[in-house]
Amino acid sequence: MKILYAGTLTENDTALHRLWALERLGHTVVPLPVAGYEAKSPLLRKILFRLSAGPGVDRLNADVLRMAEEERPDLFWADKMLWIRPSTLKKLRAMGIATVSYMIDNPFGPRRDPGWRLYMKDIPFYDLHVVQRDKNIADYKERGARDVIKIQTAYEPTLNFPPPAGWSDKDCDREVSFIGTPYDDRAKTLTRLWGEDGFAVTVSGNERQWRRALDAEAFAGIFRHGELYRDAYREGIWRSKINLSFLTHSNQDEFVHKSFEIAGCGGFLLAERSEGHLQRFVEGEEAVFFSGYEELVAKIRRYLPDEAARRRIAAAGRARAERDGYHNDRQVGLVLERVAGMIPAVKAAVR
Repeated sequence: MKILYAGTLTENDTALHRLWALERLGHTVVPLPVAGYEAKSPLLRKILFRLSAGPGVDRLNADVLRMAEEERPDLFWADKMLWIRPSTLKKLRAMGIATVSYMIDNPFGPRRDPGWRLYMKDIPFYDLHVVQRDKNIADYKERGARDVIKIQTAYEPTLNFPPPAGWSDKDCDREVSFIGTPYDDRAKTLTRLWGEDGFAVTVSGNERQWRRALDAEAFAGIFRHGELYRDAYREGIWRSKINLSFLTHSNQDEFVHKSFEIAGCGGFLLAERSEGHLQRFVEGEEAVFFSGYEELVAKIRRYLPDEAARRRIAAAGRARAERDGYHNDRQVGLVLERVAGMIPAVKAAVR
């Protein structure tokens, strides 16, 4: 299959990992990196992002159609693309090119993020929407979606893999660790773990965001290293005795990407309890879960001094993630299985 793939394709973006998976599965991928279409002025960039309008939107849609004419792909894959116009999708279909939107975020959620104006108009025109939540299947269908499939987020096997043989607590310099963003009440929770309960907490992520979220004392006490990507991210998980994973409630998450990455890296996963997590890991055997602050504290006190239990659970979590296909190759493959059935119909419609 030949695929025109549009997305944010920097080395630190998961869209690039899905592109790699498509290539590993034997497909020809023509990349369309979307960096560079935004306005240079920060203020203008913010305004145009909210409006989903401007010269960058014009150029992007023109480039999609130009590349489609030149390459004649079987499939156009839009990975978290907010600026594709309905008219572009209609023209692609008229050319016999099937279209897929892969969307991790929740345009129907309570967080009310900006920038969804064009995307919401696109919903009836994609041939397939790939979403992360059961609720979104109904949301998209109510908006006129032709087809919707739920696929979980996944770890990247070339980057998320276990530590070398013999790795132990002597190699760990992070006790209770969180690597990510300060959504919801994470900053408050992590501050309490450090300030009230005396745990050695280490937080890494976007420095500006965490500086705003934490008070000055907590920031000085727990923030380290800034954002961690690729090798540094994997090694941050390896060096953590306990890896925390929180649901993003403001995005109505059922599970989170980080949980599968931690498992893929062979890290000990202590995640917020949810039906989505419980369906994917056996509690107490392949991961450990908590609901509420008091249970979080109790689980940290139980497992922090017990290296043998943590190593056993981490190894079982890694084995489950690999066996059940919580990696990009399997999850991307599920999308392509659905796509394979629609491409002949799309091509036949233009004959």
